[in-house]
Amino acid sequence: MIGGIFTKYIFCIGLIMWPISILFAQRDSTRALQTVTVRGYLPERFMGGLKVQRADSALAEAYRFQTLADFLSTQAPLHLKSYGAGQLTTVGFRGTSASHTAVLWNGININTPTLGQSDFSTIPLAGFDQLSIQYGAAASCVGTDAVGGSILLSSTPNFRKKGVETSFGQRLASFQNNQTQAGIRFATALNQNWQLAGKTLFYGGRLNNHFPYTERQGYLVEPSETTQKGFIQDLYFRNKKHHQFSANIWLSDNKLTLTPDNPVGRESTQSKAYRFLANYERDKTTLRTGFIRDIINYGKGPDFETNPSHSETDRFIIRAEHEIDVEKPHITARFGTEVVHFRTRVDGYGGGIITENRADLYALLRYQINRRMLASVNFRQAFVTRYDPPFTPSLGVEYWLLNTEKQRITLKTNVARSYRVPSLNERYWRVLGNPDIRPEHGFNKEMGLEIKQNVSSKLNASGSLTAFHNRMDDWTYWNPERGYRVENLQLVVARGLEFQGNLQYKTKHWQAGVFAQYALTRSSQERIYDATAQDIVGKQLIYLPLHTGSANVFVETNQVHKWAKPLQSVRLTVLWQGSSLRYYTFDNSKFIKGHQLVNLLLETNVQAASLRGKVILQVDNVFDALYLNVKRNAMPGRNFAINLMFNI
Repeated sequence: MIGGIFTKYIFCIGLIMWPISILFAQRDSTRALQTVTVRGYLPERFMGGLKVQRADSALAEAYRFQTLADFLSTQAPLHLKSYGAGQLTTVGFRGTSASHTAVLWNGININTPTLGQSDFSTIPLAGFDQLSIQYGAAASCVGTDAVGGSILLSSTPNFRKKGVETSFGQRLASFQNNQTQAGIRFATALNQNWQLAGKTLFYGGRLNNHFPYTERQGYLVEPSETTQKGFIQDLYFRNKKHHQFSANIWLSDNKLTLTPDNPVGRESTQSKAYRFLANYERDKTTLRTGFIRDIINYGKGPDFETNPSHSETDRFIIRAEHEIDVEKPHITARFGTEVVHFRTRVDGYGGGIITENRADLYALLRYQINRRMLASVNFRQAFVTRYDPPFTPSLGVEYWLLNTEKQRITLKTNVARSYRVPSLNERYWRVLGNPDIRPEHGFNKEMGLEIKQNVSSKLNASGSLTAFHNRMDDWTYWNPERGYRVENLQLVVARGLEFQGNLQYKTKHWQAGVFAQYALTRSSQERIYDATAQDIVGKQLIYLPLHTGSANVFVETNQVHKWAKPLQSVRLTVLWQGSSLRYYTFDNSKFIKGHQLVNLLLETNVQAASLRGKVILQVDNVFDALYLNVKRNAMPGRNFAINLMFNI
């Protein structure tokens, strides 16, 4: 076995070095190329043919006190599974599960190793400078978990904006809920050669969820309390010789308590994370090291305080990358390797410390073939202790059918293999875990058409239509026929269509716009694993709606009356979300009805001397619609919030 792994490792090194030799052979040794300094890990550059969506910055600012789960429901046709107000919320792309979504923080996958997924209700939207939503398989760029899609969270310094800006914000909401944020952003020249930039953010909140009702239309409203607090620190040092040092810190502490007024029956879950990254960049070479500790404590009643179930996992990360730019042909290539050492101790594993090593070799190539065509060819091979993940190449092509100042029409296509290394729980949990479980693997195909049109100097429009087909084999399944022991039993095929459209109108004093999206997602099991599964094959996966859609409409003016002189602008946004029914039995015999939600945002910017502020009035679930979570409990009805944010 060792010989086989060694052979594969040598083969991968050869495969990666082969393009390098070609690139160097094509360089003109008598001509010095212009230096391009690489800053940070931006996998989007190598995701040719894939659908990658930048988040709406204006809406993100309005949602800065809320979580990533709240914001994503307005931005993308994703599959969000919520267990209740302030409770666990996971995200699945294109008919896949939460375990098939990679979440990257500054290029590092932060999915909890024990669970193999992230809780989006614990991720603050305000902690990051850039958010991208990537659809489809991207294992060649991202690594494990990126089977259905990826969420890319990035911190970016602003060296140009000199000085210090202090901010403070408060959100007061219905049900005695509140959040607080305080931070600073800064940029300064330390001397003639060195510059410093970064940000510091403290955040915290408490969701008491003191609902004035215990049920809605016959459905229980589950009482819960959630407390969240965290700290984010980003520091960037750079000089004129293209050297940059950076440090990123993210500490978080979240506690959820169900039925808090019941001292015997209440359940408490505390999740903590300590994340540290250090980065050094010189010209086109990047060295990165990191440490992440994930802690989960769980208990019922008094057990949480006296003897909680404890889970603790440490990750030690080292990554090295180098980028090459070739002028003729126009090729950018990034080559790298990452090594991660896992060390975990979980009560449910039977005691003792479990260790595991993982390594990745990858090559990412971006080739501008001509003025109309761009191609990306990527390769990745992962190595895992006692596992043999598949080789994952990908090929993406973008072709500009039309590219003028007023109109651009782009045809995109991508084919890619993907994989997911099983979570630690799936392998090591006592009795139910399966140490012989195989990595999941998939094959994704997609094609899309994107149109951008400058109708006039005041009116812009854009739209996209994407079709996808994703086949995932060896999907892990906690089999009820075997006492819920985990096994590789399922072959799942997800296919569908996605549409997004955007229209914006802007004059000197007014602007308005609409953003709409719709997804048709059919995802079903296509393999019979035993006689009892006959009624499951071909049926829609549970909690996955066939139809999802959303729309955001806004109007804004900076022309205010004299009596409201401090107000710089006023913006009204109407947000709509809709979902068809969701089955909660595998044979599709029982379902949760579809729902529609309407939210309102009224914002105004205020300025007086050096004090700048924003006031936001928010109304969620305007029409008091009834909708259920995955526990089939009712979610809150109409509720209100006021957000106050001030900068000096």
